[in-house]
Amino acid sequence: METSKGVSANVSDSSSRVLIVTAVDAEKDAILRGLGGHAADHFDVIAAGVGPASAAAGTAAALAFASAAASAHKLAQGSAAPEESDAAQASAASWPGPAGGTGNGSPAYRLVISAGIGGGFPGRAPVGSLVVADAMVAADLGSQTPDGFLSVDELGFGSSRVAADAELAARLRHELQRAGLAVSGGTSVTVSTATGTAETAAELLRRVPDAAAEGMEGFGVATAAQQFGLPVLELRGISNAVGPRDRDAWRIKDALDALQAASSILREVITS
Repeated sequence: METSKGVSANVSDSSSRVLIVTAVDAEKDAILRGLGGHAADHFDVIAAGVGPASAAAGTAAALAFASAAASAHKLAQGSAAPEESDAAQASAASWPGPAGGTGNGSPAYRLVISAGIGGGFPGRAPVGSLVVADAMVAADLGSQTPDGFLSVDELGFGSSRVAADAELAARLRHELQRAGLAVSGGTSVTVSTATGTAETAAELLRRVPDAAAEGMEGFGVATAAQQFGLPVLELRGISNAVGPRDRDAWRIKDALDALQAASSILREVITS
């Protein structure tokens, strides 16, 4: 059984599952091609929508549904009376979410990955290459002041940074390099408005000096995963340079091809 978002409710081997969240179907399809015919054995891949809000909401909803389904499955396998088990499963099937915020993890997943295409900062992530991020940063979450931009961290209202699973990110980059794919580390910045000028690109680098990639979903996915106590990764295929907007220079197919190739390696890293 699947939800409307495509999240499997089969939790018989829940400890091995990974949730991959993209923005759009083209990214989802590239990942599924890379994962191959046995993707459903270990992965759920969803397209949650564009932007950090849609990414966070879609990820949280998927994790909450899976948590409810796992709880219903556990009840069904236990000593609950049939009518109690049926009620639990009915509740899971219509679960509104969210179940996060407890930090206790999701019984249905062990890892969440934000994946898709995005911009690369010149000299750090060339077009057609890959970025496996060390951290996801909401680069425009904060306030403009007469003295310049202040991050939400500087304002004292929370954190704009979520660290990736360091060991897994390093291992994935190593295996991608071994396969002959161009890949970088560094921070992936999440923005609500894609960069279109050299001035904005320079400002992002001022705020996040180790920025390698720009996307619109990574921090949203990471925040939802964090609420469920789950580790997170971000994987980006680079389609364009961060800076002046030039649609003619975009190489979306090359970025999707890189994402597909990386997903094949990802499958081996995750399941080995």
